[in-house]
Amino acid sequence: MRKPDVMLNGISAADLGWLRESISFPAPQSQTSTIVVPGRNSPVRYTQALGRVSYQPRSFDIALSMLGCRGDFNKMADEAVNRFAGQLVNVILSEEPALYCVGTLEITPDYDPLTHKGQLALSCTDGDAYRYHTEETAVTVAGGGNVILSNDFMPVIPVVAAEAETTLKWQVGTDRFIKTVSAGTWTFPELELGHGVNEIEVITDGTVTFRYREGRL
Repeated sequence: MRKPDVMLNGISAADLGWLRESISFPAPQSQTSTIVVPGRNSPVRYTQALGRVSYQPRSFDIALSMLGCRGDFNKMADEAVNRFAGQLVNVILSEEPALYCVGTLEITPDYDPLTHKGQLALSCTDGDAYRYHTEETAVTVAGGGNVILSNDFMPVIPVVAAEAETTLKWQVGTDRFIKTVSAGTWTFPELELGHGVNEIEVITDGTVTFRYREGRL
Protein backbone atom coordinates (compact mmCIF):
# COMPACT_ATOMS: atom_id res chain seq x y z
CA MET A 1 0.00 0.00 0.00
CA ARG A 2 1.30 3.42 -0.91
CA LYS A 3 2.24 5.59 2.04
CA PRO A 4 0.04 8.65 2.61
CA ASP A 5 1.47 11.76 1.02
CA VAL A 6 0.63 15.41 0.49
CA MET A 7 1.33 17.51 -2.59
CA LEU A 8 2.23 21.18 -2.11
CA ASN A 9 2.00 23.15 -5.35
CA GLY A 10 2.55 19.88 -7.18
CA ILE A 11 5.59 18.89 -5.09
CA SER A 12 5.42 15.62 -3.15
CA ALA A 13 6.39 15.85 0.53
CA ALA A 14 7.55 12.23 0.32
CA ASP A 15 9.89 13.08 -2.56
CA LEU A 16 11.40 15.78 -0.33
CA GLY A 17 12.09 13.12 2.31
CA TRP A 18 9.15 13.72 4.63
CA LEU A 19 6.75 11.15 6.08
CA ARG A 20 3.17 12.34 6.56
CA GLU A 21 2.31 11.38 10.14
CA SER A 22 -1.09 12.91 10.76
CA ILE A 23 -3.59 15.25 9.26
CA SER A 24 -6.57 17.21 10.55
CA PHE A 25 -8.78 18.38 7.72
CA PRO A 26 -12.20 19.28 9.21
CA ALA A 27 -15.11 20.66 7.21
CA PRO A 28 -15.40 24.45 7.37
CA GLN A 29 -18.05 25.95 9.63
CA SER A 30 -20.90 28.02 8.30
CA GLN A 31 -20.99 31.78 8.77
CA THR A 32 -23.71 32.13 11.38
CA SER A 33 -25.41 35.38 12.27
CA THR A 34 -28.62 35.65 14.28
CA ILE A 35 -30.70 38.39 15.84
CA VAL A 36 -32.96 37.73 18.82
CA VAL A 37 -36.20 39.69 18.44
CA PRO A 38 -38.24 40.34 21.62
CA GLY A 39 -41.55 38.53 21.49
CA ARG A 40 -40.32 35.86 19.02
CA ASN A 41 -39.58 32.30 20.04
CA SER A 42 -37.12 31.80 17.20
CA PRO A 43 -34.19 34.06 16.29
CA VAL A 44 -33.87 35.67 12.88
CA ARG A 45 -31.14 33.66 11.11
CA TYR A 46 -28.94 35.24 8.45
CA THR A 47 -26.93 32.12 7.66
CA GLN A 48 -28.50 32.02 4.19
CA ALA A 49 -28.91 35.78 3.75
CA LEU A 50 -27.76 35.55 0.11
CA GLY A 51 -29.94 32.55 -0.68
CA ARG A 52 -27.27 30.00 0.18
CA VAL A 53 -25.04 29.03 3.08
CA SER A 54 -21.77 30.94 3.33
CA TYR A 55 -18.77 29.35 5.04
CA GLN A 56 -15.88 30.49 7.17
CA PRO A 57 -12.30 29.99 5.94
CA ARG A 58 -11.07 26.41 6.05
CA SER A 59 -8.47 25.48 8.67
CA PHE A 60 -6.28 22.38 8.58
CA ASP A 61 -3.08 20.94 10.08
CA ILE A 62 -0.57 18.50 8.60
CA ALA A 63 2.30 16.88 10.53
CA LEU A 64 5.40 15.70 8.65
CA SER A 65 8.42 13.94 10.13
CA MET A 66 11.84 12.54 9.29
CA LEU A 67 14.58 10.53 11.04
CA GLY A 68 18.18 11.67 10.76
CA CYS A 69 20.83 13.99 12.09
CA ARG A 70 20.13 17.63 12.86
CA GLY A 71 22.11 18.74 9.83
CA ASP A 72 19.83 16.78 7.47
CA PHE A 73 16.76 18.06 9.28
CA ASN A 74 17.91 21.68 9.11
CA LYS A 75 18.53 21.36 5.38
CA MET A 76 15.12 19.78 4.72
CA ALA A 77 13.27 22.19 7.01
CA ASP A 78 14.98 25.23 5.48
CA GLU A 79 14.01 24.09 2.00
CA ALA A 80 10.35 23.63 3.03
CA VAL A 81 10.20 26.95 4.88
CA ASN A 82 11.73 28.90 1.99
CA ARG A 83 9.40 27.25 -0.54
CA PHE A 84 6.09 27.33 1.28
CA ALA A 85 6.04 29.43 4.48
CA GLY A 86 3.59 32.30 4.11
CA GLN A 87 2.81 31.28 0.55
CA LEU A 88 -0.62 30.66 -0.96
CA VAL A 89 -0.36 26.94 -1.72
CA ASN A 90 -2.43 24.32 -3.53
CA VAL A 91 -2.67 21.28 -1.24
CA ILE A 92 -3.60 17.79 -2.49
CA LEU A 93 -3.93 14.73 -0.27
CA SER A 94 -2.89 11.38 -1.75
CA GLU A 95 -6.25 9.90 -0.66
CA GLU A 96 -8.16 12.43 -2.77
CA PRO A 97 -5.96 13.24 -5.78
CA ALA A 98 -8.85 14.75 -7.76
CA LEU A 99 -9.37 17.60 -5.27
CA TYR A 100 -7.18 20.44 -4.05
CA CYS A 101 -7.57 23.20 -1.49
CA VAL A 102 -5.99 26.65 -1.45
CA GLY A 103 -4.61 28.39 1.62
CA THR A 104 -1.66 30.18 3.19
CA LEU A 105 0.74 27.81 4.93
CA GLU A 106 2.53 28.51 8.19
CA ILE A 107 5.38 26.13 9.05
CA THR A 108 6.84 25.24 12.47
CA PRO A 109 9.97 23.00 12.51
CA ASP A 110 11.07 21.05 15.60
CA TYR A 111 13.88 18.57 16.23
CA ASP A 112 14.38 16.10 19.11
CA PRO A 113 18.10 15.25 19.51
CA LEU A 114 17.34 12.28 21.79
CA THR A 115 15.29 10.41 19.19
CA HIS A 116 16.90 12.06 16.13
CA LYS A 117 13.40 12.82 14.91
CA GLY A 118 12.52 16.00 13.09
CA GLN A 119 9.00 17.28 12.73
CA LEU A 120 7.41 19.88 10.48
CA ALA A 121 3.99 21.24 11.42
CA LEU A 122 2.04 22.78 8.53
CA SER A 123 -1.02 24.83 9.41
CA CYS A 124 -3.55 26.96 7.58
CA THR A 125 -6.31 29.18 8.97
CA ASP A 126 -7.38 31.11 5.85
CA GLY A 127 -8.05 28.35 3.33
CA ASP A 128 -10.83 28.59 0.77
CA ALA A 129 -13.94 26.92 2.14
CA TYR A 130 -14.39 24.81 -0.98
CA ARG A 131 -11.98 22.24 -2.37
CA TYR A 132 -11.62 22.41 -6.13
CA HIS A 133 -11.42 19.74 -8.84
CA THR A 134 -7.90 19.43 -10.19
CA GLU A 135 -9.31 19.01 -13.70
CA GLU A 136 -11.38 21.79 -15.26
CA THR A 137 -14.71 20.71 -16.71
CA ALA A 138 -15.25 21.47 -20.40
CA VAL A 139 -18.43 20.69 -22.33
CA THR A 140 -18.68 21.40 -26.06
CA VAL A 141 -21.75 21.48 -28.30
CA ALA A 142 -21.56 21.89 -32.08
CA GLY A 143 -24.43 23.14 -34.19
CA GLY A 144 -26.72 23.87 -31.26
CA GLY A 145 -29.04 21.73 -29.16
CA ASN A 146 -29.64 21.08 -25.49
CA VAL A 147 -26.50 20.74 -23.37
CA ILE A 148 -26.30 19.21 -19.91
CA LEU A 149 -23.79 20.76 -17.50
CA SER A 150 -23.28 18.56 -14.46
CA ASN A 151 -21.86 20.31 -11.42
CA ASP A 152 -20.58 19.37 -7.97
CA PHE A 153 -21.82 21.10 -4.80
CA MET A 154 -20.10 24.48 -5.25
CA PRO A 155 -22.09 27.06 -7.26
CA VAL A 156 -20.05 28.15 -10.27
CA ILE A 157 -20.41 30.45 -13.29
CA PRO A 158 -19.01 28.91 -16.50
CA VAL A 159 -17.00 30.71 -19.13
CA VAL A 160 -18.78 30.46 -22.49
CA ALA A 161 -16.66 30.45 -25.66
CA ALA A 162 -18.71 30.87 -28.86
CA GLU A 163 -17.27 30.55 -32.37
CA ALA A 164 -20.32 32.18 -33.99
CA GLU A 165 -23.37 34.19 -32.97
CA THR A 166 -25.14 32.19 -30.28
CA THR A 167 -28.38 32.31 -28.33
CA LEU A 168 -28.55 30.66 -24.91
CA LYS A 169 -31.76 29.85 -23.09
CA TRP A 170 -31.98 28.52 -19.55
CA GLN A 171 -34.09 28.60 -16.41
CA VAL A 172 -33.20 29.07 -12.74
CA GLY A 173 -36.16 28.30 -10.49
CA THR A 174 -39.07 30.18 -12.05
CA ASP A 175 -36.84 32.72 -13.81
CA ARG A 176 -36.15 32.29 -17.52
CA PHE A 177 -33.14 33.82 -19.28
CA ILE A 178 -32.24 34.42 -22.93
CA LYS A 179 -28.86 35.76 -24.06
CA THR A 180 -27.74 36.37 -27.65
CA VAL A 181 -24.04 37.09 -28.14
CA SER A 182 -21.57 37.38 -30.98
CA ALA A 183 -18.49 35.20 -31.36
CA GLY A 184 -16.20 35.53 -28.35
CA THR A 185 -15.73 34.56 -24.73
CA TRP A 186 -18.45 35.48 -22.25
CA THR A 187 -19.55 35.11 -18.64
CA PHE A 188 -23.08 35.76 -17.40
CA PRO A 189 -23.70 36.17 -13.65
CA GLU A 190 -27.23 34.81 -14.16
CA LEU A 191 -25.79 31.57 -15.56
CA GLU A 192 -24.83 30.10 -12.19
CA LEU A 193 -24.70 26.32 -12.12
CA GLY A 194 -26.25 24.62 -9.12
CA HIS A 195 -25.52 21.15 -7.78
CA GLY A 196 -26.48 18.35 -10.16
CA VAL A 197 -27.87 18.68 -13.68
CA ASN A 198 -28.13 22.08 -15.37
CA GLU A 199 -29.77 22.16 -18.81
CA ILE A 200 -29.14 24.95 -21.34
CA GLU A 201 -30.56 25.33 -24.84
CA VAL A 202 -27.96 26.47 -27.36
CA ILE A 203 -28.89 27.94 -30.75
CA THR A 204 -25.88 28.45 -33.02
CA ASP A 205 -24.31 27.50 -36.33
CA GLY A 206 -20.91 27.10 -34.74
CA THR A 207 -19.34 25.47 -31.71
CA VAL A 208 -19.89 26.56 -28.11
CA THR A 209 -17.73 25.43 -25.19
CA PHE A 210 -18.60 25.79 -21.49
CA ARG A 211 -15.62 25.72 -19.08
CA TYR A 212 -15.82 25.74 -15.28
CA ARG A 213 -14.02 24.37 -12.25
CA GLU A 214 -16.18 22.34 -9.91
CA GLY A 215 -15.78 22.25 -6.15
CA ARG A 216 -17.08 20.77 -2.91
CA LEU A 217 -16.62 21.21 0.83
